[in-house]
Amino acid sequence: MDDQIVVIGLGRFGTSLAVELVTRGCEVLGIDSDPKIVQRFADDLTHAAVADTTDLETLRQLGVHQFTRAVVAIGTDLEASILTTSLLSDLHIPHIWAKATSREHGRILERVGAHHVVLPEHEMGERVAHLVTGRMLDYIELEDDFALAKIPTPKEAVDIPLGQSQLRSKYGVTVVAIKRPGEQFTYATADTVASRHDLLVIAGARDKVERFAELS
Repeated sequence: MDDQIVVIGLGRFGTSLAVELVTRGCEVLGIDSDPKIVQRFADDLTHAAVADTTDLETLRQLGVHQFTRAVVAIGTDLEASILTTSLLSDLHIPHIWAKATSREHGRILERVGAHHVVLPEHEMGERVAHLVTGRMLDYIELEDDFALAKIPTPKEAVDIPLGQSQLRSKYGVTVVAIKRPGEQFTYATADTVASRHDLLVIAGARDKVERFAELS
């Protein structure tokens, strides 16, 4: 049932996620306590149900225990978010994602059983801040302060094979992909030569990625 996912909480984040999953070919069971919300999105999801997900027996009756992937997208009701996540853990769901409204909320969710915590507002704000204040065209921060960024080619990398540019030893970043005007992104190799019109995807520690992006 890896392509069958239960999404609990059909607010803006939950519905956007659920509809995208359906678009990607997944079967989605959407659950919310508000009948009006469930009715509004029932036609967009594979299955939709009105239920109180803080009740273990209700979750069992809906067959939630049969799913291998669950997303708790409950927004403002912290108690319901935490209790629902705990019950999913009690049901031994192998992969539980949970939306948090703060880092403190996220730590609690991890303690009660969430395998992955998402802070969409915080992460989007952080991403946009990097784009607004720097030279990056896109930015993604991963775990342990590791980041990916899309940047214009800095002069240090123009018209030199990447293997000779020594970007990794000088700046601590690795060029993983390149996009030439009018072409798709392709993997970068040691023999790749970038022009000033190309875009690069670089990877490395967050602070090093930020410093290197300022050179572009």
